[in-house]
Amino acid sequence: MTETPTITRVIAEAPGASSLMSLHQNRFKHFLRTSRPLRLLRQNKAAMVSLIFIVLVVLLALFGSLVMPHDPNEQDLSNSFAGLNGSNWLGTDAFGRDILSRLLDSAQVTLLAVVQAVGVAAVLGIPAGLFAGLVGGWIGALISRISDAMQSLPPLILAIAIIGIFGPSLTNAMVSIGIVLAPSLYRLSRGAAESVATETYIEACRALGCSKWRLLWRHVLPNASSPLLVQLSFSAGVAIVAEASLSFLGLGVQAPQTSWGSMVRDAFDNVYSAPWSLLPPAIMIVLTVLAFSTFGDGLRDALEGTGRIKPCKK
Repeated sequence: MTETPTITRVIAEAPGASSLMSLHQNRFKHFLRTSRPLRLLRQNKAAMVSLIFIVLVVLLALFGSLVMPHDPNEQDLSNSFAGLNGSNWLGTDAFGRDILSRLLDSAQVTLLAVVQAVGVAAVLGIPAGLFAGLVGGWIGALISRISDAMQSLPPLILAIAIIGIFGPSLTNAMVSIGIVLAPSLYRLSRGAAESVATETYIEACRALGCSKWRLLWRHVLPNASSPLLVQLSFSAGVAIVAEASLSFLGLGVQAPQTSWGSMVRDAFDNVYSAPWSLLPPAIMIVLTVLAFSTFGDGLRDALEGTGRIKPCKK
């Protein structure tokens, strides 16, 4: 029976396909070596350490269930408030649950919270800001007034009000945080779009008959992406702090689901019995937020070209 060749196999066996693939690989490697922002970012040690830590947290969130020593929700009341030992490396909580396992399980919730909050903020703020900056007029003024009105409200109070309407849960909490973060992304994206909209190539595209949406996604957004990427990294840190705060107040994740904020709340309720149980989730919150902030600073310096490239050693 004759085997039907697949498209990938046909392309791979085509004349000159291997040389074409190697050409693209060499171009990509050349870009990584010669791109000034990437070189500046690689030479920023603090930013690279922060990036490694963020990648580690993401890996723990995705594959933490494979390395958990215990079930994070398994209770053992006879082993409550156990100190550090060979079976429980970070001890146990009031219900005898392994703190290390719950810490790893909470990393997944934290990653999900960041994705939801930053995603909602980006979807609401960036397109509206780019459109208002490109179009202007009374439409841009109206969207700006709505953004200013939302930004004038206390962020945490606004988030609590939204959660009070829709009920406490992780998704509702992160949607509320995304709504709170959207005005800052709107203002930044509008300013970037206004600076790009006056460029000569934008006027040339308009003269050629390009639609507003084509101008927005093909020409304005790529050239305004640098400040937006930096702001998104800072927004991730803000989302982690906001999620921890709402979960501490009981407005975020609900049992049996856990997060670093709910772990801090549980440890705070028993701070006199086991004060050391407060440290692991609090340290993870501080380090993760610090990593996002430091990486955002390094990314901003690299994209703005404010750093100095060190000469290559021979």
